[in-house]
Amino acid sequence: MSDLPRKAVTRTAKLAALPLGFAGRATWGLGKRIVGESAEIVGRELQQRTADQLFKVLGELKGGAMKFGQALSVFESALPEEVAGPYRAALTKLQEAAPPMPTRTVHTVLEERLGEDWRQLFAEFDDKPSAAASIGQVHRAVWHDGREVAVKVQYPGAGEALLSDLNQLGRFARLLGPLVPGIDIKPLINELRDRVSEELDYGLEAQAQQAHAEEFADDPDVVVPAVVHQGEQVLVTEWIDGVPLSEVIADGTQEQRDRAGQLLARFLFSGPARTGLLHADPHPGNFRLLPGGPDGEEDWRLGVLDFGTVDRLPGGLPETIGASLRMTLEGDAEAVYELLRTEGFVKDSIELDPDAVLDYLLPIIEPAVVDEFTFTRSWMRSQAARIADPRSPAHQLGKQLNLPPAYLLIHRVTLSTIGVLCQLGAAVRLREELEEWLPGFLPEEDGGEDESAAEA
Repeated sequence: MSDLPRKAVTRTAKLAALPLGFAGRATWGLGKRIVGESAEIVGRELQQRTADQLFKVLGELKGGAMKFGQALSVFESALPEEVAGPYRAALTKLQEAAPPMPTRTVHTVLEERLGEDWRQLFAEFDDKPSAAASIGQVHRAVWHDGREVAVKVQYPGAGEALLSDLNQLGRFARLLGPLVPGIDIKPLINELRDRVSEELDYGLEAQAQQAHAEEFADDPDVVVPAVVHQGEQVLVTEWIDGVPLSEVIADGTQEQRDRAGQLLARFLFSGPARTGLLHADPHPGNFRLLPGGPDGEEDWRLGVLDFGTVDRLPGGLPETIGASLRMTLEGDAEAVYELLRTEGFVKDSIELDPDAVLDYLLPIIEPAVVDEFTFTRSWMRSQAARIADPRSPAHQLGKQLNLPPAYLLIHRVTLSTIGVLCQLGAAVRLREELEEWLPGFLPEEDGGEDESAAEA
């Protein structure tokens, strides 16, 4: 496919055929038996064919289908290794590329949005796209002042395609569930759908990116390209080179993996504190490793791209997250439970055992217990299996917990980032980042505690 199919009936037919193909191969028995028996379930060839069909269609359709595939790709580390292997290559393809728009379509959009003399804005313009994503593709160019730039051009009909795809995917979310045990697919699709209008608005994206570019302008660890020009359906930003994180995941050195993981965690927690915005699309295609870190050219910095989806957090990440994490580490079951009830994670109509809630949370926060934690696919799989197994206490308790709307995007971004860290196999000093950037994680100063006690 060389263009974005815009007729809803065409896209719907392609997506509707997916569950039929899956059922025909009898792969959805995987959902019932994925915990503990995966090695015996399905042969590698069968899984490869399923992955090829699913992600070929998602990639060809771009739009919401590809967006869903990219969001799903960061969770492949939750799958048992015997099953994950065949999926991994197909998933990774969605993180970096998709079939391009015809050149004539690109030129038409540029003429409509930048004017008939759009070529005068550029000293050079490469008609071949350097990257393609869910709603647009990127062309490398040279701005009229000599700066190398990335020109992001939105696909015509992208909005209609996004909504059509996500609505259709939502209809058979139950069938998609077994792809990633422990992850509820339907809320993920709903949340992606809720963000459609924001992602299509390049004005909002330009504001978010420029806010980050200005804040991180002199940062030794993180690079955000500045916005050069913005118009409807066209966004021009400074170009950055670097090693895509997908390549680091595939064959990077351990030094690169660890450095990328540390910087990714740092950006996740420092971004909201410094800009009031949370970058909410953390799949590997949106990150690069660039040389020239604090220790010279042999050191690495993290380049961050695509601010089309952000969560607006004027006060930074909610203090509740840091406070509940600290109380869990301290083993204060009653305090954690009361805080979760107050914030709506436990509904008023539900009664849970505080100690059981603590037991549910402790394995999840293991990376924050030690000074340095090595994220691995096996650790991710163990967490997913614990929560996905209907026989486990964690599964039964998890079904009774609630995720308030204000935390939906934060939850997805955190899970996605952890998924990427596990793909990297990175050793990360997570606690260091939490202490530096997460409100509520460190206990209050003695004076503050005494003052609170006096007021009480």
